[in-house]
Amino acid sequence: MSSLPSRFDGVAVLTKANVYFDGNVVSHTVLFADGSKKTLGLIRPGSYYFGTAAAERMEIVAGACRVTLKDETAVQAYAAGAVFEIAANSGFTIEVESGLCEYICSFLP
Repeated sequence: MSSLPSRFDGVAVLTKANVYFDGNVVSHTVLFADGSKKTLGLIRPGSYYFGTAAAERMEIVAGACRVTLKDETAVQAYAAGAVFEIAANSGFTIEVESGLCEYICSFLP
């Protein structure tokens, strides 16, 4: 059984979607009572670069992707249930070969 959450209780969800790359990456922001936030989203097939201001934890809920961190050449594959982190003031390229990749992005302190 996956350790990834299947639901969040007692939260507020922003109804306006975060839409990137002509709609190929879409997420919604979830706000928690403690002031933290996450985004829940999906990525269509393609390759996309994201810069990070804050450190992030990406949890893959469904599908699969390949990730290359900024300034690195190694490509890591992640499937449902996998987690990876990105440093603040950095970035990553995420590639989805087919289907949809669903994720939870947590913004770390």
